[in-house]
Amino acid sequence: MKNKLAKLERLPRVAFFVVLDVVCCFFAFALATWFLHSAVENGYAFPFYASQTPNGVLKEYFTFTQVAVFSLVFVGVFFLFRIYSSLWSVSGLNEGLMLIAGCGVATAGSLLVNYLVPLIFGDLSPGFKNSGKVGICLAGIFMCALVFITRFGYRIMRRIFSETAGRRSGKDKKPTLIVGAGYFGAYVHSQISNGHSDSDCYTAAFVDDNVSKVGMRIDGVKVMGTTQDIPAIVKKKRIQEIIIAIPTISAQRQAEIVTICRDTKCHVRLVTPLRELNDKPTMRDIRETNIKDILFRQEVDLDERSIEGYLQHKCVLVTGGGGSIGAEICRQVAVFYPSKLIIFDIYENNAYELYCELKQRHPWLDVVIRVGSVRDKDRLDMVMEEFRPDIVLHTAAHKHVPLMEDSPAEAVKNNVFGTLNVLQSAESHGVKRFVQLSTDKAVNPTNVMGATKRITELLVQQFAKNSIMRCMTVRFGNVLGSHGSVIPLFEKQIKSGGPVLVTDKEITRYFMTIPEAAQLVLQAGALGENGAIYVLDMGKPVKIYELAEKVIRFHGYEPNVDMPIEITGLRPGEKMYEELLTKEEQDAMEKTAHGRIFKAHPDPIDSLSFLEKLKELRELAELNSTGVVECIAEMVPNFHHETAGEKKLA
Repeated sequence: MKNKLAKLERLPRVAFFVVLDVVCCFFAFALATWFLHSAVENGYAFPFYASQTPNGVLKEYFTFTQVAVFSLVFVGVFFLFRIYSSLWSVSGLNEGLMLIAGCGVATAGSLLVNYLVPLIFGDLSPGFKNSGKVGICLAGIFMCALVFITRFGYRIMRRIFSETAGRRSGKDKKPTLIVGAGYFGAYVHSQISNGHSDSDCYTAAFVDDNVSKVGMRIDGVKVMGTTQDIPAIVKKKRIQEIIIAIPTISAQRQAEIVTICRDTKCHVRLVTPLRELNDKPTMRDIRETNIKDILFRQEVDLDERSIEGYLQHKCVLVTGGGGSIGAEICRQVAVFYPSKLIIFDIYENNAYELYCELKQRHPWLDVVIRVGSVRDKDRLDMVMEEFRPDIVLHTAAHKHVPLMEDSPAEAVKNNVFGTLNVLQSAESHGVKRFVQLSTDKAVNPTNVMGATKRITELLVQQFAKNSIMRCMTVRFGNVLGSHGSVIPLFEKQIKSGGPVLVTDKEITRYFMTIPEAAQLVLQAGALGENGAIYVLDMGKPVKIYELAEKVIRFHGYEPNVDMPIEITGLRPGEKMYEELLTKEEQDAMEKTAHGRIFKAHPDPIDSLSFLEKLKELRELAELNSTGVVECIAEMVPNFHHETAGEKKLA
């Protein structure tokens, strides 16, 4: 019913173009006849024109009946080539080629009809006679020109007037610089020029690092230089907005270009890089720049085949799937066509927003939400029984160091025994692969949160020894942009007028982006050695003070001039420097098939003693006893629970 209504709505538009083409056809044949007669009268002889007498006089012409039949041929061919189905306001090269092909085939058809009708019907076709073939070919050329004018003429005029109006009306249109004179740069320009985007700009210039393009023009707009010329071009053309339209850009080069553009004080947007997209970019993928765009990270080189091998057509459950890292893992899993994706989280709002996003991006994806806590074993068993997942990716945890210092029993209940619940439930319901996320704070921990994560590593190690389920741990550092991470905190402090708070001028941390962390977790899961602790290459540690300076400059302020940085001192349980491996692990560390993932050999532990202490820890946590921290220290020998003051003196 909807299709019929849509066809009825299109009918007046199609009828208009049919009538227009018939008129153009009559005009084209009249123009061809006039052209031939004028040429012969001026002494030009057409050697292959059959209607020409020896004296050079044209005796033949096209009758009304002939032209009517030829018009039907053209209209019929245009229907056959679906030319009347094209939306000419947004048409491009393909539609133009179809017009040329349609006119060529229609001209050939007209020549065939011109020959066959008199031959077959003879005197029964008094209004139709075998006329000159040159005239028909010429009429076909004129017809092609006319249909191009009728289809593209209005659009060209509209573009000319809109661009002229844009340049004249500086109040209404902002001069815009497009970085990248390639395919997508031209596409962005066309969308701006045609008014198909909601932008209030016009393209004033292009820049491109390909020097062979400098000086060339795209749709009349000049490529004025390379990215190094951006500051000068901004001043010369009074640029107000810059769009970086290079979706294939590397992370390092993107950081450099964004920095150059931001220094001009223009409004800067960029096309989301292809590495962060599931499809080709569109205008919807032009986004605002953020601080992560200027923090260069080495790009992840994924072995997608190995990841696909263990995720494709599998049922995958992600605990804490609504969190910042869990959500990104869900996004990455979705790309590999799982049979079902289960988001398990206690916070329903985040989970539901992710569900809506995934269904919009991947309509085919079978994704479900189950609300619940990893602390509730019965609820976990219910979900595991309902879906029987093949793979569990365990991201749910309490992670804020200062908060867990104040509530150690809660850290134990959620991190330690929540993980134990997931492991037990997964094992009893036939899960084949279990991947747990850990942290660099589990290495020689100095805080409760890190120590509880170290215990979870030991739990996974225990299950790996005694279960057919393949269990492994992935350990990495801080994630840029995750909930509670330092950059959102800095940005909030800047928006409130400062100061920006840093605990110590020398404190350093390892960082990676959310997509990078998620991709490497999946890659580590593909390696899949039972009981392994996989450590991600985090690059070089970053000084938090220098990071604060970058964030301040990104927002247009000068550090300690118009935006102060205040040193507050280390918080309880906070390290000056994070570590990714213990000394023993470093000595026995092995490379894996993936260049940015290493395997640490777990330390041997006394299983019986560990399980006894685990039972004691549960009892103390349930009682919220002050002995929780002491029990943790007994289970994790390298746990040094220092206060901030003790560390400072050391």
